[in-house]
Amino acid sequence: MVMAAPAEPFVRERLLYRVKRGLLGPPLVTQALAHEKLSNPMALGVLASDCISSTAYGPEEMLIILVPVIGAAAFDLVPLVACAILLVLLLVTLSYRDVVSVYTRAGGSYVVARENFGPRVAQIASVALLIDYIVTVAVQSAAGTDALISLAHLIGHGYHGIDRLKLPITVAVVVVLMYGNLRGIREAGRAFAAPAYLFMAAIALLLVIGLVRGLTGGLPHADLHAQGAYPLGSPGHGWLYGASLFMVLRSFANGGSSLTGLEAISNGVSTFRSPQGRNARRTLTVMSAILGVMVLGVSVLAHFTHAIPYLDGNPTVLSQEAHLVFGDGWLGTTGLVYVQLATALILYTGANTPFTGFPFLASFVAEDRFLPRQLTRRGHRLAFSNGIICLTVISLALLFVTGSNVDKLVALYAIGVFTGFTMAGAGMTAHHWRRREPGRGWKVAVNAAAAVVSALVVLVFAITKFTEGAWLVVVVFPLGVWALIRINRQYREEAEALENVPAFTTDRPHWRRHLVHVLVDALDLATVKALRYAHELRPDEVRAVHFVIDEERARRLAARWDATPGTDIPLELVDCPDRRLRHAVTELAARTTADPATALTLLIPRRTHSNPLGRMLHRDTGDLIARALEHLPNVAVTILPFDVTKAVELLRATRQEGSGAPDTGTS
Repeated sequence: MVMAAPAEPFVRERLLYRVKRGLLGPPLVTQALAHEKLSNPMALGVLASDCISSTAYGPEEMLIILVPVIGAAAFDLVPLVACAILLVLLLVTLSYRDVVSVYTRAGGSYVVARENFGPRVAQIASVALLIDYIVTVAVQSAAGTDALISLAHLIGHGYHGIDRLKLPITVAVVVVLMYGNLRGIREAGRAFAAPAYLFMAAIALLLVIGLVRGLTGGLPHADLHAQGAYPLGSPGHGWLYGASLFMVLRSFANGGSSLTGLEAISNGVSTFRSPQGRNARRTLTVMSAILGVMVLGVSVLAHFTHAIPYLDGNPTVLSQEAHLVFGDGWLGTTGLVYVQLATALILYTGANTPFTGFPFLASFVAEDRFLPRQLTRRGHRLAFSNGIICLTVISLALLFVTGSNVDKLVALYAIGVFTGFTMAGAGMTAHHWRRREPGRGWKVAVNAAAAVVSALVVLVFAITKFTEGAWLVVVVFPLGVWALIRINRQYREEAEALENVPAFTTDRPHWRRHLVHVLVDALDLATVKALRYAHELRPDEVRAVHFVIDEERARRLAARWDATPGTDIPLELVDCPDRRLRHAVTELAARTTADPATALTLLIPRRTHSNPLGRMLHRDTGDLIARALEHLPNVAVTILPFDVTKAVELLRATRQEGSGAPDTGTS
């Protein structure tokens, strides 16, 4: 005779989990965690979006500083400022070529700083990168919305009604990106490569047609006195058209936002095909060259078209250049629409990049015990869900505080970015200084120069943009580093305390008495389950204890307890006149275990509710009582769950069958 296999027990999923499964899809198993290795062209498209998309706002940020000071002369000066930024780009690129050759694990400047300066100093890099990722989400998404609104302005001939939708649109985009990454769309690398190439083609088309029209003398100028544009300053005379060194440095600092995202390849070097270092180095070089050509090209085009920034950010300088270069007519409108849609798409794609980088970096730092360990856990779809949610919440807060204004957000941007560059350059300098290797002098010189120049940019930005919001980063930065070091100290002290394990022996505690107390709130199935379990522990004595907060209710409970057959354990009533239940339980447990040879196990029935209404209608104090008793050495607390929702469903099913159900009374 073949015996049937026992049926699998049915485990009812909680409502919250069922909702999460419906929104995010079925869970992915850990074995599904496989990272696709990217070819160089694919990696360029996936990892470069954050970097090259800064072309959409970098040159404009230079003009925002110069135009109100020197007026139309700003369009002559901006290409020179762009060239200075390209010199920094060259040094940083050479430094990061070295980084990706040596460190092929994701983590970028954080890993470099940790390996060369130790984990505590590395927290400077981690805070810099975390701030960079947070602000990147806000800046890129806000700039992407600006691109769409600018398109509406230019096609609608000055239509301003959509301006009030800028913040809601940007917030909606960030929420959609969060949702997509919680579902795991970040793994779809091919889909994120297309926007980068579409944007490169758009800028190439813009620059080529602009060059042709410029050479033939047919390139028009923008209206410098248009309503809503930045007011023109007076050019003056003398050095750099009368612009002070301070204003030039401010413009340089603003334009430094063009280099954001340059570290993305070093953070994602592990996704390249073998040999990873060489492929990442080649891709980084190509990306930097493309960025340099685009930033310089858009800056030079601004010089010829006099595309002027607007106070509310719309229309953008890049959109004006596209409108002026392509001209009117359906063909020109088509070109404008293509450029703006490609710009918005890559900016939104760039805003998605931190949703991969931030959680991974946070998990690295948490593994080193400088951030909460919850950030190391993968969620429902194998994404670092806690990191994604933290990134979203802080980025949305930034958008609300700044009103989704790109210029205000840029003030928070470059300090974090260039601090990361500084730590990477300094770390690589220390790395090569300790080693006897061919070309050591050249490598030390390049990385040291990159570190010094990047540190100078941080200093310039902190001084020139201090009153415009950079003060926030200047204040938050050291506080962030202190907080991470404080978290690490807490973890280390806890580990030291818990790992101080004495030698194992076969001796057991010599308790002469073991008592079990069952906390009774009502006489019901949950209490009966706890009483049965108490007997299974085979203690010296079992007591049922009710703390009297409501005297009338206590009297009814005692009467019903005595009238119920089979209750061989008497109910002990303990007065609690001040209604401090946890205090009363603690006092009773302390009195019971005053004799060191007496041990107490406290059983707390927990009535659990699967549906939200049940959880809302009933409170649970079991965990609070358990925490109150943690300091008592001879006291153990066990919480026994009882599914009330399941019992209600069984009662309903019994009634539907017409057999009735015993009345167990109300509690």
